[in-house]
Amino acid sequence: MEYRIERDSMGEVKVPADKLWGAQTQRSFENFQIGTEKIPAELVTVFAYLKKTAALVNKELGAVDGDRADAIASACDDVLAGKLDGNFPLAVWMTGSGTQFNMNMNEVIAHRAMQLLQEQGEDVNVHPNDHVNHSQSSNDIFPTSLHVASLLLIKRQLFPAMDTLYHALHAKAEEYAGIVKIGRTHLQDATPLTLGQEFSGWARMIERNKEMLERGIDFLRDLAMGGTAVGTGINCPEGYDVRFAETLSKLTGETFHTAPNKFHALTSKDELVVVHGMLKALACDLMKIANDVRWLASGPRCGIGEITIPENEPGSSIMPSKVNPTQCEAMTMVAVQVMGNDATVGIAASQGNFELNVFMPVIAYNMVQSIRILSDVMDSFCKHCVVGIQPNLKKIDYNLHQSLILVTGLVPLVGYDKACTIAKTAAKEGLTLRESAVASGWVTGEQFDAAMDPAKLAGVKA
Repeated sequence: MEYRIERDSMGEVKVPADKLWGAQTQRSFENFQIGTEKIPAELVTVFAYLKKTAALVNKELGAVDGDRADAIASACDDVLAGKLDGNFPLAVWMTGSGTQFNMNMNEVIAHRAMQLLQEQGEDVNVHPNDHVNHSQSSNDIFPTSLHVASLLLIKRQLFPAMDTLYHALHAKAEEYAGIVKIGRTHLQDATPLTLGQEFSGWARMIERNKEMLERGIDFLRDLAMGGTAVGTGINCPEGYDVRFAETLSKLTGETFHTAPNKFHALTSKDELVVVHGMLKALACDLMKIANDVRWLASGPRCGIGEITIPENEPGSSIMPSKVNPTQCEAMTMVAVQVMGNDATVGIAASQGNFELNVFMPVIAYNMVQSIRILSDVMDSFCKHCVVGIQPNLKKIDYNLHQSLILVTGLVPLVGYDKACTIAKTAAKEGLTLRESAVASGWVTGEQFDAAMDPAKLAGVKA
């Protein structure tokens, strides 16, 4: 491999000749050979937006000359277009402020900006710190990136996946509105409902989670940018913070504001804790939906078996014909991971010391992963499971009419105690509920039939 020599304040460093990064990136790459977890590509994209915004505002305010600022903005466009992929190799496990990643972006963008200027016949130096990082600090751009990345990913990836799953569940709720089945509480028989009503509960979970997240992401619209090192805005032009938020809003199509208190914005990660808590709430509901589906599909002959799910893969290397609820299992594993991520985000957010939180890369990694895997698993679960769910009408009807809890419909006629006696007698003597009720002398056959219509008990209007 060929190398070139790069220099920083600590001296000379050998850097692979085919890479655009500089000395500080190389030092981080060599000093943090920890795990396989890298700074997410989504954060690279967001940093490119932020560096472009900074260049445009610096140009507008006269803090960076026009040629350099334009070249920096163009280099950022190359990052956004994926032309510089392979130049962002750093591990999550680095300094807690994310300084090395910020410098990785600065160095790559500076080198690319100089290349662009040279292509135009201009021999102009673009410095990673003096120009690309002008009016910024790692301490304010990294918190800004956390807010922007989380908001954009939720709106662009998570919400579409939630909408798709919601509509699929809602369609099933309408399709199965007339199928009466036994309900279950405590894993025991309960009063009837319709299969459509059961699906409607799942659909509403997704809808409600989106409503909560739509409110929650508004907390992410306040940006730390302009606080620089400790929140005072040292080395930052007056008005930069406001113009930055306005310019970024135009670039992304989302509304952002400058945070009213930069000291809070640099050291506290409370807004991210709130939003990730909402992601955890979604994970909890996805866990419940997946578990309900696999319970209802259990069997096929020795379980509940009231629904069938698509048979996507062989389920066993030893048991022929076995098919497992694999999409349900994938979704429950994602849910568990997100719950674990939430613990990480919460603990990391609690570790702000004085003017800065120094757990930001791990917060970024977990926020991005949670949004990404929740989005992916909902798409997968919808496509490979939900749309193919079918009712097993024979098993539904059998379970419905075997349940003794239907006796609840007699309570208005005979009272709780007598209804309990009717059910227990039926169970003890192997009678149907109707046989036991009529034999008790407390109701006639006609009264029983009128009171015990399962559709009526489920609230289905004739």
